[in-house]
Amino acid sequence: MLIRKLFKFENAHIVRGCTTRRCSENIHGHSYKVEVLLESNYLDDGQMVYDFGLTKLYIKELIDAFDHAITLWSKDDQNYIEAMKKYSNRWVELPVSPSAEQFSRVIYLMVERILECTQMQNGEREVQLHSIIVHETETGYAQGFKEDAHSELMGKINLEEIVFSPQVQSEWSDSTLWEKLLKQTLIKNPRKV
Repeated sequence: MLIRKLFKFENAHIVRGCTTRRCSENIHGHSYKVEVLLESNYLDDGQMVYDFGLTKLYIKELIDAFDHAITLWSKDDQNYIEAMKKYSNRWVELPVSPSAEQFSRVIYLMVERILECTQMQNGEREVQLHSIIVHETETGYAQGFKEDAHSELMGKINLEEIVFSPQVQSEWSDSTLWEKLLKQTLIKNPRKV
C-alpha cells in the first residue's frame, strides 16, 4: 500500500552551472510542492499505513525549514554565502546545489532518517519511504528514490553537512531535532496528536 502527503514551501536559490542563465546567474524563487510517498505491507491499529497527522510533526517541520528561506550551496562563492546569511535569518546550507533533483535527494535522506529514528506507537510496521517528488514549477518536477538519494554518481550527501540557520531551528517544536536526528537518537511518536 502506498500513501502520499503533500507539503508546500516558498524558497529562493541559485542553481550554479545549469544551462539557463536566469536560473544560474540570478536569485529566484519557486512555490515548491513536495510529495512524500510512504509504503508498507501492513496497516496500523487505525487501519492506516501511517497516520497523516503524524507527518505534520517532524517531517513537516524539516520540510518547512525551507519555507521563506534561501537555500545555499556550500561550494558557492563564499562572499555570496556570507552576504545571504548576513541579510536573511532563514537559510539552509546544503552540500549540493539546490536543484529540484538535489532537493528530492536531500529531503529523501531527511525523511528516511526521521523514519529510522522514530519509535512507532500505534501498530505501524515496516513503514518505508517510497520516494520524494519535488515540484519546482507547475510543469516540472524531480522524483527521487532510495538509490538516487544514496547515489555516489550524483554526489554523496552527508546529512552532517546540512546546516539550518538559528532562526529555522528555533521555530521547531524541539530546537535540537536536527542534532538528535544526526546522532540517530530515538524519537517517539505521540500516541495521540
